[in-house]
Amino acid sequence: MNSRIWLFLISTVVAACSITSHSTTPTERGRHISGDALLARAVEAGPVTLTQVVAADWKVDRSGLINLDHPKAEAAGLEDGGEPIHIYFYVIEHPTEGTFLIDTGVADGFRNPDEAPVSWLVASAMDFESLKIHVDTDAWLAANGPIEGVFLTHLHLDHIMGLPDIPRDVPIYTGPGEAASSSFKNMFMRGTSDGLLDGFGPLNEWRFAPTEREETLASLDIFGDGSVFAIHVPGHTPGNTAFLVRTSEGPQLIVGDACHTDWGWRNQVEPGSFNDDGEQAARSLARLKELERALPGVTVHLGHQHHERDEALSRAQPGADAHGRE
Repeated sequence: MNSRIWLFLISTVVAACSITSHSTTPTERGRHISGDALLARAVEAGPVTLTQVVAADWKVDRSGLINLDHPKAEAAGLEDGGEPIHIYFYVIEHPTEGTFLIDTGVADGFRNPDEAPVSWLVASAMDFESLKIHVDTDAWLAANGPIEGVFLTHLHLDHIMGLPDIPRDVPIYTGPGEAASSSFKNMFMRGTSDGLLDGFGPLNEWRFAPTEREETLASLDIFGDGSVFAIHVPGHTPGNTAFLVRTSEGPQLIVGDACHTDWGWRNQVEPGSFNDDGEQAARSLARLKELERALPGVTVHLGHQHHERDEALSRAQPGADAHGRE
């Protein structure tokens, strides 16, 4: 077989390798809202309670979390190495719609690295020995009762690790095209993603409408009452989704992995090798930063590190923690 045929076959396999083979369906939940209308509603106090849960601590490659080739990263002298992160999930308590999770935390089955519900390829590539679980999803559900649904920021492993502990009749929501996104990395992750999603109904895909201006983020009013908004921020993955929540304590913006780190957010530097499309990820991050500036007092929740609105600019160097301390 000649080299051209080999290249064709390899490219075909990679192109066909989506992150999961799980079925999807468009959801009727959520209605389109313009950027201006979203801003007008978001400044008002809302009826929803939002709780951030730190499920686990981990350490992953800084080159995946931050684009180390960005001029700001080069000027700061950032180099690759292990970066401490948290794995979060968020709890939305709506007065009439019930309780929903944003992302899933970590399942009890990940407490033993040798028995984690992942393929051997994923287990060999991931440093599960450094995963320190604080609260598993099963324990949280047992203590806090049932949930009505799960809103995923995206389908990467660290955001769906809690699925084995979630009842299979709970609906799961994702961004458009998320399940079908193709990447070389998916050749190794697809089996694990399929296993974690096994038994759930089709993934419910948000139906974002085209925006009135190119620089505006496409948004949906999830419950139709202006309390919780899904915002399409592609780049990290095609369906990457952020969430804006109106609480009694003011607006809270969950950016997911549109930005993983405190340093990346403060310096407006997009994630690195973990992105599907770096240029698109940079555009989405810039628009989220614009949204932050348009909402005085907004609390920003990053993908994997804590962010303090009033802290001085982080000067994190390789080996420093999330707040720049050695």
